[in-house]
Amino acid sequence: MSEDPLITAVRSGDENAARILLEDGADPDVFDEQGTPALCLAISAFHSTIASYLVKGSADPDRQLPDGTTPLLRAIDSGSIGLVSSLLGDAALTSEATRVELLARARQWHERGPVAMLRERTGTSDAVERVRIQDREWSTEYHELRLGGMTVRDGHTGILTLLEKHFGLHLSVDELAARACALEYPDYDHAVWSEIVHTLARRQDDETWEAAAALRDHPDPVHRRFGAEVLVCLHLEADLTNVSSPFEQRMLELFLDWARQEQHPDVLAETLVGLSHHEDPRIEPLGLSYLAHPAPRVRARVPSTLRVVNSERSGRQTFTSEGLNALLALARDTDSSVRHVAGYGLAYSLNPEPVIGDTLAGLLDDENQQTRIWAVYGLAERDDPRCIEGADRVGPVDEYESWSWTLRAPSRYEQRRREREAPGTTA
Repeated sequence: MSEDPLITAVRSGDENAARILLEDGADPDVFDEQGTPALCLAISAFHSTIASYLVKGSADPDRQLPDGTTPLLRAIDSGSIGLVSSLLGDAALTSEATRVELLARARQWHERGPVAMLRERTGTSDAVERVRIQDREWSTEYHELRLGGMTVRDGHTGILTLLEKHFGLHLSVDELAARACALEYPDYDHAVWSEIVHTLARRQDDETWEAAAALRDHPDPVHRRFGAEVLVCLHLEADLTNVSSPFEQRMLELFLDWARQEQHPDVLAETLVGLSHHEDPRIEPLGLSYLAHPAPRVRARVPSTLRVVNSERSGRQTFTSEGLNALLALARDTDSSVRHVAGYGLAYSLNPEPVIGDTLAGLLDDENQQTRIWAVYGLAERDDPRCIEGADRVGPVDEYESWSWTLRAPSRYEQRRREREAPGTTA
């Protein structure tokens, strides 16, 4: 007997096919030949978008499975915050017993850690394979841990935080800060750190602001960085509502003072990020004072502090002479990450100085492919023929479609050139 089309779509991760089949009336609770529900197949493959389609199509995330689990419990076990978020229903309709079970499961993984839990589940003491991966559906990162044929992601602490928020449990800023700063990988790109930061940022209250601001005086730089990131996100969350942020002025003053005094490069870099969301004549001189900072992370934040004099076209900017000179200097930095940020700034600059084209041409052989892409794009936007040769140096690009507009800039340049050179065309 042939496989059900929906099962085939789920197995292959074909989101579009799964959505269309469900819209056309496919049974969301269909099983495969081994008796595994489509929803569990999506969970085991970390396909959170397909899982959400199935749940919206009425697949039951609380269905009791033969092993005593449910799809939602399996999602918790998976360590994927996105999967759990996709399966959560209305908190008000969740029974107390189910709440207790879900929280207990997440807390167990959080407290014991995914490695210990994997060893218990698989019964093996072999070395755990650990790989950093991107969850492109949620634009975040995890470590995938693989042992004895079982694979999980290390997002369980974020899942616990998500469930607590979903069920109305209000942990303090200090409690969540302690949780975030105890992580094995406390970095903003990681899904758990990001989930905890945004849990606090969505509160949008003075209590959260004051507690996060107080972390500026914490002796541990990880706590200080956490506090800075929460403050930045508090401000950004307010902006998303199209309502003037109540934190804007106090955030500006706090970060101006903080950036002048902070010594730790990771924390200092985050304060410069905070300042990048404001317009004030004091910001650019402060950012420029870190142009020669020994930490690449700090130098890479200097472009975000530069003042924009004019922005006639969407995304294109004109910088002050001091700001432009800073970008030109950073484009020659010894660190690839710094050159990348500077190259992006120059690519989008409307400043007319010819030295910009020469500097971008100097980045055409940069070790970072994205820096090469921005160099080609910037040259094309300046109608500089060196973009054609540069395009050949970019190399194959993963996820071409997401870069397509940028990568096609040389073709647009050539079209403009042909139009200008066509007979009868006047200057």
